[in-house]
Amino acid sequence: MVSDPIADMLTRIRNGLLVNMTTVQVPLSKIKVEIARILKEEGFIEDFSIGDEKPFPMLNITLKYHGARRERKPVITNIQRVSKPGRRVYRGRKDLPRPMSGIGVAIMTTPKGVMTAQQARRLGLGGEVLCVVW
Repeated sequence: MVSDPIADMLTRIRNGLLVNMTTVQVPLSKIKVEIARILKEEGFIEDFSIGDEKPFPMLNITLKYHGARRERKPVITNIQRVSKPGRRVYRGRKDLPRPMSGIGVAIMTTPKGVMTAQQARRLGLGGEVLCVVW
């Protein structure tokens, strides 16, 4: 049993990038699909798909790299969990994070769903900061 499924997802992505894997598999949940959707929209991963394995479906994430074959580097240089089960981190609409001065992306949950901090800033929403990626 995993006590923090989102941290497990981020760790699987981080470990996959370290060994130059093309895809990683993560147990499926709705919030993980939303995080993968945001990562794809922001250009950090190639694609994601939902597998139909029984009895536990998996989320297949295709990682993204740049550069030639021998010198290829991962697009994601850092991915960190911010809010944890033991210490939840909430931010109001006026003090939303800007990772790497706007180069990175903060993913957060709001009353309107999972979105980036930039989208939440435009909508005037605050919420729980899940993770930051750059």
